[in-house]
Amino acid sequence: MSSTTTSNGSKKNGDGNDSSFSWFEGFASVFKEICNRSDKRRIIHSIKVGVALVLVSLLYLVNSMFKQIGENAMWAIMTVVVMFELYAGATLSKGINRGVGTLIGGGMGCLAAVLAAENGGIAKPTIVVISLFAYGTVATYYRMVPNIKKRYDYGFMISILTFNLVAVSGVRAEKVVEVARDRLAAIGMGFILCIFVNLFIFPIWASNDLHFSTSSKFNKLANSIQGCFDEYFKLGSDKEIHDKVGDGSASILACKIVINSKSNDEALANHAKWEPWHGKFGLYYPWDKYLEIGEHLRELAATIISLKGCLQSPKQPLPLKRQMLKGQCDDFLLSMIWILNEIGDTIGKMEKCQTKLSINPKLQLLKLQLSPPGPFSCKIEVVETDENLAILSSNFLMLEIVEKVEILAAKVEELGEIANFRATKMDV
Repeated sequence: MSSTTTSNGSKKNGDGNDSSFSWFEGFASVFKEICNRSDKRRIIHSIKVGVALVLVSLLYLVNSMFKQIGENAMWAIMTVVVMFELYAGATLSKGINRGVGTLIGGGMGCLAAVLAAENGGIAKPTIVVISLFAYGTVATYYRMVPNIKKRYDYGFMISILTFNLVAVSGVRAEKVVEVARDRLAAIGMGFILCIFVNLFIFPIWASNDLHFSTSSKFNKLANSIQGCFDEYFKLGSDKEIHDKVGDGSASILACKIVINSKSNDEALANHAKWEPWHGKFGLYYPWDKYLEIGEHLRELAATIISLKGCLQSPKQPLPLKRQMLKGQCDDFLLSMIWILNEIGDTIGKMEKCQTKLSINPKLQLLKLQLSPPGPFSCKIEVVETDENLAILSSNFLMLEIVEKVEILAAKVEELGEIANFRATKMDV
């Protein structure tokens, strides 16, 4: 008789009752895992979208409201579907872009439609065609400008769409101005409802995510450096070194996460700029500084990956000789872990980084220790040429890490000054 293994490791016979129980147990464990992860925010967001759709549908379902708004209530429903985003800043950004784009496009479209209607005859379609070409060309050109595309791309797209709808419909329809006004009012209702639900019912702030994501990256890189040296001193033979090369260990994965975070950071910063004053993040908060710190963090992560590759090289000295370097490596490792964790904690707690008092002295001491001939060359008197090259390369990359951390500490100190972080409480 066949047997299966349940999630707790016990054996079960393969009959129908046991298999159905195992299926239910597996489903329950998966559901529990989903609820325990960060998907809670997605669940909250999904419920908020459902609530917004129910509320906006009342414009169409309640007779008294429908008599006032009419078929244009569908535009309010479409606005909620299109506008609602996970982050409050993203929803506000889309809403403002949609509102301004609709106003400009609708206004220009009404102007083109009225001008065409007054001329009549063959001039009517001619004016509409010329206006469509001119407006579409100019708006699309400005839409592709990088600085405009980054923040106002959606608004330009809605403006082009609204202009075409109003201008073309004005050729066949009458009272185009009244129709555009009613649709704009319905869109405004959908916009207000989206903003109310997203900002006042369990809001999810992109600014919080960017802030704590930047803080956590310092801890990830500190753990990555520790992982590099832990593996270096654990490798026991040349064959093991060859087996470890290219291994996707946790230290490398953490660095890759930091390196690949650029697009996510830029999106969060863009959403954060649209968010209203909330918590400790006021208007005109220096979110660009976070992007600048992120760039330096990615450079540091790339250097750590290079260091790991160098330490995994088969040309590194044998384990017995490596133990001679362990004391100096431990000094470097402990200092870097403390400094990176300290910088990350100051960002997370929004405290000013004490660069001159506590961090710079440690970094200067590390520079002296790693400067040529360096600790490796002092401890190993006679080595083969390949080993000497590998050791010096490791020494150089460690020095590079120290210099990049020094730059990061200065950038974080600048962030604290601009963002008015509170002073760090010094232990007496």
